[in-house]
Amino acid sequence: MARRASGTGGAVKGARRPEVRLPALEPYGGGELEPDGDYDGVEFREADLAGQDGVGARFMDCALTECALDGTALTRARVLDSVLTGVRGVGTDLADATLRDVELVDARLGGTQLHGAVLERVLIRGGKIDFLNLRQARLRDVVFESCVLVEPDFGGARLERVEFVDCALRSADLTAATLTDVDLRAAAELTVAAGVDRLSGAVISATQLLDLAPVLAGALGIRVEG
Repeated sequence: MARRASGTGGAVKGARRPEVRLPALEPYGGGELEPDGDYDGVEFREADLAGQDGVGARFMDCALTECALDGTALTRARVLDSVLTGVRGVGTDLADATLRDVELVDARLGGTQLHGAVLERVLIRGGKIDFLNLRQARLRDVVFESCVLVEPDFGGARLERVEFVDCALRSADLTAATLTDVDLRAAAELTVAAGVDRLSGAVISATQLLDLAPVLAGALGIRVEG
């Protein structure tokens, strides 16, 4: 449902959240991920997938719970109608991947590569993600909820109907990003390291505006004295 934007006279189109209903799952049989592998209705529980090659793989109706993803290669992977809970890892490569109708819950990730990826109807709830690379990615109907994002890079990305709810967004890079119906009003913390001029198309609260005023003034070349 569209929500009225305070002080704008317009309305913010809310993000559509995923509605994932997993079928009965088959336990993962172990072994290595396969490039271009096809995983349908599989449960990966406490699997160590670090360093494995799943480039181009498809995960449909899957659950990944407490899995290690350090350096896992998932470039061009497709993750559909799936739930990832408590996954952890540094340097997970999901460049050019597609995530559609996905829930990512309580993740602990660092340096995750999602540049050029497509995220549609994705909920990222809880956990902490450091140095998330979303450059040139396309995000539509994405919700970041009760999570911590440290220095996320949205450079050149396109964000449409994206919400930040009780989420700490620290030192975000919005350089050359395009924002449409992006709702930041409920963010618990908001700092922008670069590209503050790209906030056109986003809605922020009056308090956030005051916090961002020095950065906005700098971007506009305004000198504030006294």
